[in-house]
Amino acid sequence: MEFKPKIDKTFLLFIGICMLVISVATWWPLLLEGGTDWRVILTLAVVFLFSNGVIAWCSFAVRYVFYPNYLLVKGGPFRSKIPYETITTVATSRDIYTGYRLLSSVDALELFYEHAILGSVKISPLDKEAFLKELMIRNPQVKVSGYNK
Repeated sequence: MEFKPKIDKTFLLFIGICMLVISVATWWPLLLEGGTDWRVILTLAVVFLFSNGVIAWCSFAVRYVFYPNYLLVKGGPFRSKIPYETITTVATSRDIYTGYRLLSSVDALELFYEHAILGSVKISPLDKEAFLKELMIRNPQVKVSGYNK
């Protein structure tokens, strides 16, 4: 079973501003110098496409997939296989700026699990209730705190 992330307008605005800043920083030198050398234009185009492409990939290719033995949390090049039996607690979280997070909404869940690099992972499934229900089927021992329908 696969869950897509919830995406906030605030998140879209933040990512849009980041991409705009990268765009201006990439193309501004060309505009200032008035250069038309094709090598410079090609280099700047590659930097622009790569930078914005990585940001878009990490931000919008986020999925949470339930497999038979583990939960796969993936976003761009980042992936975490979390065995169900290692998940100890699920809590609500509105702090999306710190920690290991693969989310795009302030309405998030924080999964605490054994052997986590930063102690937990923050996610934002579009349908939190269905996500929690599926997780409880896979691991009934998970403690859920701070979540009200």
